[in-house]
Amino acid sequence: MTLSGEVLKSRFAGALVGTGIGDALGAPFEGRRMVSPEEIEAVAGRREALTYTDDTHMTIGLAESLLRSRGFDADDLVQTFMANYDLEPYRGYGPGPPRLFRLVRAGTPWRKAALELYRGGSYGNGSAMRAAPIGVFYYDDLETLRDVAWRSSETTHAHRLGREGAALQACAVALATGLEPGAAFDRDAFLSGLSGFAPEGIYREKLDGIRGLPTEPDTAGVAGELGNGIEAFNSVPAAIFSFLAHPDSFAQAVLYAISLGGDTDTIGAMTGAISGAYLGIGAIPDRWKNKLENRHYMEQLGERLWEMKGQDR
Repeated sequence: MTLSGEVLKSRFAGALVGTGIGDALGAPFEGRRMVSPEEIEAVAGRREALTYTDDTHMTIGLAESLLRSRGFDADDLVQTFMANYDLEPYRGYGPGPPRLFRLVRAGTPWRKAALELYRGGSYGNGSAMRAAPIGVFYYDDLETLRDVAWRSSETTHAHRLGREGAALQACAVALATGLEPGAAFDRDAFLSGLSGFAPEGIYREKLDGIRGLPTEPDTAGVAGELGNGIEAFNSVPAAIFSFLAHPDSFAQAVLYAISLGGDTDTIGAMTGAISGAYLGIGAIPDRWKNKLENRHYMEQLGERLWEMKGQDR
């Protein structure tokens, strides 16, 4: 199956803007046990602008680096992250990246710095949350996608579970990007594609857990089964399930993801990336899209990645 250029362009842009929307909607509720979709809508409705966090800021940086380097370059990515952080350090960064940037500036190679931050490297969801540009750009080459996702993760989250989480999230975005428009969504086939991509271990167990969940379980049950925390293995599966529960509605998928509580901005961002990659930018409600700061720049980055993808064929 060959997707039309317009469909792909919309999906590339949708994945990036979807990341920003999910992030900005979820940010006010981070750390909450659970939250209702009505409360999420009410808070967003009262805000003049939807402001994103480090999740989207680093997604933007990854897209910028891919474009500048015409593909993946780890050294350029680290420098891009550092430059963007210097410009906007107020984006709600966790303690890890600023510490890593200080070590690199002091002369520590980033590979060593990433391992020194946490023993064995971080397995948080910080590299998965920014994976949308990898997912769309390498949507038709999952082996290269895995390699790039792992190498991207190594710059900040070097633990195997951190790298696997980034790769699984990128794969979910990639599979969503490549689905046939208008065809009935096949939940089992989507999960099978992810299971075939995931290595043995906790991610495979979580994907198997998704198969055992009803399509509309209570949020406490999903959070208990799949997690809603900052660890990659406790948030990537929750984002995947949120998309699978509402594959035909961007709004319902993202609202559901945030309603799970916990790391709401990141789970919302990852769900928005998958849903935006499947449904395209036109499926994102204008009431949110029109309020998202820097939305046009994110959309432009997605379209430029699509253009570069076409040029490299």
